Amino acid sequence: MKDKEFLMIPGPTPVPESVLLAMAKHPIGHRSKEFSAILRRVEEGLKWVFQTKNDVHIYTSSGTGAMCSALGNLVNKGDKVLCLIIGNFGKRWAKIAKSRGAEVIELEVPYGKAINPNDLKEILDKDVNKEIKIVTMTHNETSTGVTNPVKDLVALVKAHGALSVVDGITSLGAINCPMDEWGIDVLVSGSQKGFMIPPGLAFLAANERAFEVHKKCEYPDFYFNWTDYKKNLEKDTTPWTPAVNLVVALDAALAMMKDHGLENIFELHKQNAKLLREGIKNLGLKLFVEDESIASYAITSVLPPDGVSVPDIRKTMKEQYDITVANGQNDLKDKIFRMGTLGFVSRRDVLTALAALKETVEILKK
Repeated sequence: MKDKEFLMIPGPTPVPESVLLAMAKHPIGHRSKEFSAILRRVEEGLKWVFQTKNDVHIYTSSGTGAMCSALGNLVNKGDKVLCLIIGNFGKRWAKIAKSRGAEVIELEVPYGKAINPNDLKEILDKDVNKEIKIVTMTHNETSTGVTNPVKDLVALVKAHGALSVVDGITSLGAINCPMDEWGIDVLVSGSQKGFMIPPGLAFLAANERAFEVHKKCEYPDFYFNWTDYKKNLEKDTTPWTPAVNLVVALDAALAMMKDHGLENIFELHKQNAKLLREGIKNLGLKLFVEDESIASYAITSVLPPDGVSVPDIRKTMKEQYDITVANGQNDLKDKIFRMGTLGFVSRRDVLTALAALKETVEILKK
């Protein structure tokens, strides 16, 4: 049905009509007082979502740009970086660190599992000379549907004296991740997830500990340079031309989020995810992540029934019901499909998707 497509993927996520209308307005000058006022308001809104007193830099990029900024402003050649890997996006941290000349250590677990804090502690305890400078981790791994125990992991990293660099791209605005309370040193996110606007913006917050390390970075990233962004933010502007209309859209989205309240947003994601998973199990389908204690509230990974392929499920959902669900990634491609409850998704949407999935399976089993 034309103009009726609904996204149930890890991102982009559905965009509220009020946000679309705000974005559709004629662009304004990015060096104008009008835009500076919007930028300041957005900055305060982002601090509220990040639950931090630190500045939040806004980049015109995908979330990966913020990941590159994180390591590109901290890593010198030869630095030891420990990457905690529970899926595709944990691997991305390792790839970025290697591109900066870091000596990368990987702690990887089978997909569908979370990092055990005891395993991290064992590695850190062996680092008696405190050579590990940075530990990267993914809060919510959308390639598998697992949420890491970031609070516990960050506490271990801080006690060791290293910096914690956290991918909160699909957790911010969906799953509680209080930067300051948990002691996270660097936290990144992206616009097309819990923030309910289209792709194109990325966000990064770094505390004073991280900034001190940044000052010793020999070749900091040019486009994403923290020092430049900090100086410009003090003047309510950006070092480079921003995606003006996306910032305006973000202003509208943040206003909606504040009206709803963070705790209510987290609870909504939790209830929608649980509703989806109960419905999937009632259909006789199996969940990829069996342990509910680590299962994501943003994305649910599902194993296809015997005799039915993931591509056929996705094709039928799309063609018959205008609902888009995601395939697995890399080693999990065609082995799982993923259904999102991230961002502007309601209980009605979940129930509709479950009904469509039920009919899809019935059609494909005939």
